[in-house]
Order: sequence, then C-alpha cells, then structure tokens
Amino acid sequence: MSFRWFGEGDPVTLEHIRQIPGVTGVVSAVYDVPAGEEWPYEKIVSLKRRIEEKGLTLAAIESVPVHEEIKMGGSGRDRYIENFRRTLRNLARAGVSVVCYNFMPVFDWTRTDLTFRLPDGSSTLAYDEEIAQKMDPLRGELELPGWDTSYDKGELRALLEAYRGVTEDDLWEHLRYFLIKVIDTADELGIRMAIHPDDPPWSIFGLPRIITSRESLERLIGLVDSPCNGLTFCTGSLGADPNNDLPAMIRTFGGKGRIHFAHVRNIQITGHRSFVEIAHCSSEGSVDMYEVMKAFWEVGFDGPMRPDHGRMIWGETGRPGYGLYDRAMGAVYLKGIWEGFERSSYQGRAGLG
Repeated sequence: MSFRWFGEGDPVTLEHIRQIPGVTGVVSAVYDVPAGEEWPYEKIVSLKRRIEEKGLTLAAIESVPVHEEIKMGGSGRDRYIENFRRTLRNLARAGVSVVCYNFMPVFDWTRTDLTFRLPDGSSTLAYDEEIAQKMDPLRGELELPGWDTSYDKGELRALLEAYRGVTEDDLWEHLRYFLIKVIDTADELGIRMAIHPDDPPWSIFGLPRIITSRESLERLIGLVDSPCNGLTFCTGSLGADPNNDLPAMIRTFGGKGRIHFAHVRNIQITGHRSFVEIAHCSSEGSVDMYEVMKAFWEVGFDGPMRPDHGRMIWGETGRPGYGLYDRAMGAVYLKGIWEGFERSSYQGRAGLG
C-alpha cells in the first residue's frame, strides 16, 4: 500500500504518511525539471534517499511527463523521446522499477469543480459535462489541478491550435511510435511502464482521448507486445464510464500480467458524463470496491497500490484531491479488505474455513 507525495512543498509530509497503518510505499516524482527534459540521476537519488530516511520506500514514479511534441507527432519528438529513455535509465540505476505516465493531450486530469460541497459538509472534486461544454480554457474558466499543467494563455492557445486536426487515429499512431522506442529501453532495464487512463475517459474541449475502455486497453497492450508495456489501473478514471466493468477488466489485464500499478478510489455517477468523487467505501459511490479488490486478489496483483483522490474533511485545506485524512482512511479501508482475503486464504489452506 502506497501514498502519493508531492515533495517538500506538500502539506502532507512523509512523517504523516509513515503514521498511516499499513502504508509502506511512497509514490512521487521529480517536480522541478521541465517536461521533456532528462531527470538527473542525482535528483532521483535524492528523492529516494529522502523517502527512505523516513522508513518508507519509493514504490513507483508518478509521473514522467510525455512532452506534447511526442503526443502531436511533432518534428522535435525524437529528442524528447531520447530524453525520456535517458530518464528511464537514470531511474533504473536508482532502483526504480515502476513508471506511470499518461498520453492525455494538453490537459491532465480535469474537473469542473474543485470544491464541490457534499451533503455531509465535506468538499470534493466534481465533473459536470454540461458545465464543461460551456467552459473556455482560454478565458481562464478552467482550473487545472493536474500537477504538470501550467500553461499561460499564449502557450495554451498555441497548443490547442497545434492539436487542431489531430484525430484519435493520429494519437494512436503517435503513441505507437513512442512505445516502440521506449518499451525497448524498458525491457532492457526491467522497468514496468504503466500508462494511466484518460480522466475523464472521453474527449474534452475538442481534444482526442484514447485510453478510456476495455477495447482501448486491449489495443494499447497490442501496440508493443511486451510485459513491460502495461497499465496503471485507475478505478476512478475508468469507473466514470458505467460501461466499464472494472472487476472483469482487472481479471483480464491482471491475468495477463499487464497491471503494474493500481489507483483505487470511488466516484458517484450523477448523470451523463458527470460524477463527483466520494469516500472510498463501496456504499458511498458507484464502484463496488469489494469486487474491485477481490479481482486484484484473484489475479495475484503484487504491485504498488494507492488510494487515489480524497475529499477534504474535518476542516483540512490543501491540494485539491490530495488531503491527508480521507486518503489515509481510504488506505486503511483497502488494507482491511485485503486482509480479509489473506485471512480467508490462510484458513482455507489450514482447513479452518
């Protein structure tokens, strides 16, 4: 069980994380290197050492950003792909074996409300398609909570213009080009590459999104047939589409050994392409967390898993979706479900069940 940490500026400290029962891993990144540039080995080692000094382990890197030139298939993509490969070499040298990334054009995970008030008084993240359809990112009407989305209006306008005419098929081809070069390096190094699904899992602001469903995950792992070409399985992202059968998908891709990292959280679907993020418990939302965890157990998943976004509760303030208290409760809840499977398995083997 792991926990996301945003570095020294994160109000949630490593000391806090260390006190969450059952949490031994930290998921983090090097945040002060521009997207597309090589991560220096010294910075990676410094991050790892800082985490280990607090009695924790660096369980996964989330994320190494993919430069927009790569996603657009631009003339400069080979330079950025080479930098990505060099970063992988530095990560492997430091002992990192799981790397999360995404292929979402321009915007990382996106919400229309970062402080949606729930009936219990807590605040949470929400997405409403009707509101999103009326938003104009160029007029500053969209807040971007994703850590790697920090464009000024001029840069954003240029990017949106550059993507005009880029189709889903184009994006798939650009992803294939990237993976052919990168997975070869990952195979050599023993690094498991774990793509994160698009969040939300549909097109926004006229931009294509392609990692959204069972069919797209099948296509993704077929682009380069390697065990290192795998998934970050995010129940919140994929669960926003009620057509996605999460336990069945976990059994399919986990059974093939292609789930390398897990984000487990709950959402409540509130309408067509609309949802709010909710407490982790199955009873609170639209995702049956027991069945999700059961599927992970059945496929023998042993990679890093973390509770994903949480509500702001008990008066806490901080980075939207990444407070301490609700995520900590989520981690313990998930560990409790997992312990139940472990105990049942032991009793069955011992003839006690």
